Amino acid sequence: MIEPYIPDTLPLKIIDWERHVTLIGKANAALARYDGILLGMVNPQVLLSPLTTREAVLSSRIEGTQASLEEVLQYEADVGEPRPDQEIPDTPQIRDIHEIINYRRAMGAAVEELAARPFSINTIRNLHRILLTGVRGGHKDPGEIRHIQNYIAPPGTPIERATFIPPAPSILMDALSNWEEYLYSNERDPLVQLSILKAQFELIHPFLDGNGRIGRMIVPIILYHKKILSRPTFYISAYLERNRETYYERLLAISRDGDWNGWISFFLQAIVLQSEENSVKARSILNLFNDMKTQVPEITRSQYSVQAIDVLFSSPVISSRDFAIKSGIPNRTAQRIVERLEQKGILRLLREGKGSRSPVYLFSGLLDITEREGK
Repeated sequence: MIEPYIPDTLPLKIIDWERHVTLIGKANAALARYDGILLGMVNPQVLLSPLTTREAVLSSRIEGTQASLEEVLQYEADVGEPRPDQEIPDTPQIRDIHEIINYRRAMGAAVEELAARPFSINTIRNLHRILLTGVRGGHKDPGEIRHIQNYIAPPGTPIERATFIPPAPSILMDALSNWEEYLYSNERDPLVQLSILKAQFELIHPFLDGNGRIGRMIVPIILYHKKILSRPTFYISAYLERNRETYYERLLAISRDGDWNGWISFFLQAIVLQSEENSVKARSILNLFNDMKTQVPEITRSQYSVQAIDVLFSSPVISSRDFAIKSGIPNRTAQRIVERLEQKGILRLLREGKGSRSPVYLFSGLLDITEREGK
């Protein structure tokens, strides 16, 4: 049986800086271009909200959920934003959707918390508590650093045949303290530092469940904390989900072979390609928004065009009832706006109304950009 992993003390002394210099330059330049687009957006929180939900979908999919972005948005259009204490119907799809909603909710809480206090292990514990509330893993001490040994292996596999055994509980707090000290230290390059912080967190594996999702969640948070990005809005999971086997192999190679430089190269490449993909999507969404600012007033001839556009970008799958509620537009006027937008192909009817259920519409232009695959 392999022994529990003993984390390397940070900072590392084995970084091959010469090997990484080209990727460091590309990654920093790509992130700067992406942040320039963010800075040019009037309301990036609204415009990029579908990308935020897609990040939650893809990060959760790495851990085994099956729900799609459209299924999550349609569920919310049907039932509204679920409360954290709401009882969840016991079906696999609905459970998956609530895991994704919790992920997005945790990221929202992170943004609020970072505005009030510095990022820390306590922040991570709060995010973990939100992530696991009421869903799979909810019985595994949400928000609490583990007190028992865990291990990584296929379901039903005994610890003797584990792929990886994280550190023993007795050394967790020292490892996390060292992680936090390194977070606040000055490394030669902050993106190399980020790559090390992300991998070290997943190798420490401080929780009984949800470590991978938290490990991906902290990427945009640290980019914001280190002032590399102007807001914690970055989507790394698409690349990691497409390269899942390499992602896990690079992490395993750290614990098995001490190959930190292989991981750093992989992560910097992920930053380069994902920054480029994020930039293309953010620019496309901004262009679509500008197009809608021209088209929607012409189509609707309504004083409520601005409210209508904001709702469509924040809720690209929406019922006619919720469209009126979220926009504050009077019901009859809201219905007329929706009908005209459907006639002109801006909205597509996803589900017809029946009885007390309102029809549900899809803002396909925005969803097409959001779901477009990158490299």
